Amino acid sequence: MSKPSINVCWLRRDLRLHDHHALDQALQAGLPVLPLFIFDQHILNQLSDKADKRVTFIHQTLSRLNEELCRFNSSICVVHDTPLHTFQQLLEKFEVKEVFANHDYEPYAVTRDQEISGFLSSNHIRFHTFKDQVIFEKSEVMKPDNSPYTVFTPYSRLWKKRYFQIGEQRFLSEEKLSGLLKTEIFPIPPLEAMGFEEATLSISPPQLSEAILINYHQTRNLPSVPGTSQVSTYLRFGLVSVRELVRLAQQHSETWLNELIWREFFMMILYQFPQVVDNSFKPKYDRIPWRNDEEEFDRWCKGETGYPIVDAGMRQLNETGWMHNRVRMIVASFLVKHLLIDWRWGEAYFGEKLLDYELASNNGNWQWAAGGGCDAAPYFRIFNPWTQAKKFDPKEEYVRQWVKEYDDSYIPPMVDHEFARKRALETYKRALSI
Repeated sequence: MSKPSINVCWLRRDLRLHDHHALDQALQAGLPVLPLFIFDQHILNQLSDKADKRVTFIHQTLSRLNEELCRFNSSICVVHDTPLHTFQQLLEKFEVKEVFANHDYEPYAVTRDQEISGFLSSNHIRFHTFKDQVIFEKSEVMKPDNSPYTVFTPYSRLWKKRYFQIGEQRFLSEEKLSGLLKTEIFPIPPLEAMGFEEATLSISPPQLSEAILINYHQTRNLPSVPGTSQVSTYLRFGLVSVRELVRLAQQHSETWLNELIWREFFMMILYQFPQVVDNSFKPKYDRIPWRNDEEEFDRWCKGETGYPIVDAGMRQLNETGWMHNRVRMIVASFLVKHLLIDWRWGEAYFGEKLLDYELASNNGNWQWAAGGGCDAAPYFRIFNPWTQAKKFDPKEEYVRQWVKEYDDSYIPPMVDHEFARKRALETYKRALSI
């Protein structure tokens, strides 16, 4: 009996059915399309927290997508395996003609896709990938001499100019879903079968109302106010399309548009300068002799520093998997400047905890905080957690929400601000003058 001929749409960071570039292309290619998602063992095996919020979030999202696909008598094939073995198994059941996916830019993803491309090619199967999670990628926004920008403002200027030139794009994948493979509902592997347990999630849905976006420039720095878009986790896993977000930003908020462009700027930096994964963008900053006190790092992780705004941020992160962006800047500055702990330690901790974790943005922002990144603040600008709290949480509402003992038994600061500031300045100055 002959195997059914199909095409595959491999979902990764694009867990939606609408405005989906690869799915749109797959549905136009003429054969029934099987949506595929792989809980990649190479990635999952590295997660130490078996109640990882990201795994639960993906699992719940796939269940909702499957419910949507029921209307088309279709389903997502969800497997817990390595990508290579998954495709080997698929070829035993189906005559796969073409595989469609969207570009993924992080180092592991690039290596993975090269391996799968080679395997598919050896089986005479074409592997197509498309730009989907960004407006401009890799080398699409460059200086006139074709070298990469390392400062955000001129990059963003050209980004906007190019965007106006190409005009709005949209892929009407949701209008072609009748072309999906008709199949029984594939069971999604239970979390327990993958070695995980269900985590408690408290993720706010995206706040994309006109009122939020119009006032974004005034409210985005106030952690006690619901004044941000809350879209980062949905964008990270592709539940929303970056194209629809940019359209909204164009209509309502230049400040929010710039935040979306920062994301692409850091992705470009990671592509052009892959050494930033392990090293400072400015090499001389790798000469800084970090103190790296493990006990102090542990107190920072737990939110027990004695600085209310820092502790509130870390407790929000630990409990919810998210932290307000202004507070991210404050806690990062505190770790690298007040405690002189290597930014890579903080970056890794955020990488374990953040639901919206993206390597490029996480790395870029931590390097910015440490002073050694591209377009970073000068090393001698050191956030004062007291004045930051007074400015952005003047009524202490955010602090009281997360530091329950604040009013009666709160701990004293683990280090004096002026002492820590002076120590950081001297340490940086000595290291950078060598």
